[in-house]
Amino acid sequence: MNKHGHLADFLQARRSQLRPQDVGLETYGERRRVPGLRREELAMLAGISAPYYTRLEQGQSRNASREVLDAVASALRLDESERAHLHTLARAPRRSGTTGRPPVERVTPTTLALLAAMEGTPAVVVGRRSDVLAWNRPGHGLFAGHLDPDGPDDPRRRPNMARLVFLDAHTRELYTDWPAKARAVVGNLRLTAGRFPDDPLLAGLIGELTMRSPEFATMWADHRILACDVADYEMRHPLVGTLAVTQQTLQSPQGSGPSLVVATAAPGSPSAAALTLLAHTTAPRESTQPRPGAETRVP
Repeated sequence: MNKHGHLADFLQARRSQLRPQDVGLETYGERRRVPGLRREELAMLAGISAPYYTRLEQGQSRNASREVLDAVASALRLDESERAHLHTLARAPRRSGTTGRPPVERVTPTTLALLAAMEGTPAVVVGRRSDVLAWNRPGHGLFAGHLDPDGPDDPRRRPNMARLVFLDAHTRELYTDWPAKARAVVGNLRLTAGRFPDDPLLAGLIGELTMRSPEFATMWADHRILACDVADYEMRHPLVGTLAVTQQTLQSPQGSGPSLVVATAAPGSPSAAALTLLAHTTAPRESTQPRPGAETRVP
């Protein structure tokens, strides 16, 4: 992130991705030093002055009206998710410079009860930084069966879904179209970074992934926003084979708390049968020892 913040990064990146011919501007063969639209061209398309747009892009204007932001969004050809993200960045408070360590995220008893009630369906509770806060047995078996099932219980060693997607070979092999899953992870992290610009743990996660994964660094620099509340994926599972699932993310209000990720398959499909097999495979085994006090019948 540059010194002007997330808003400047977003506007500069998206402006550089638009070519004059994409928006009907004539260049008459002139050679350009940088790709994309110039600031004055973007300002003209948005119907605002070039100095005002420059101040907005440099984070010097924090009181832009909704109408101005919508005009800039239209000039940049943003979709609805990207438009909402622009509004979030423009409304974000200025960085304080002194940010304390965020509190440890926890799962409420009601959410744990919900997980228990969904014991036949893979489900995972993730925090705002994509840390796994809890999962049921099928959820653990589907998404990370190679990891310790008790990992989410200890905040110091909780699995992180973003790290798994980019840095874990097992998780990478799970997804037939891994780039689609990776873009969804990056898009959701972008949305979270816009809502919580002062979160040092989130910034640390993004920095780590940028350093350790060239694919993440490339996707992050693209500044694409992808809100994936519902997405279809083909997964290649080592226990139950290939299956097609729909991953639904149920967000907490305002996106400030944990989310519930649920995987389902079309009823009656081979993939639904595979999920049923996975639930059976991951179910706790009943003891074969006689219960205390039970009578033993002798034939």
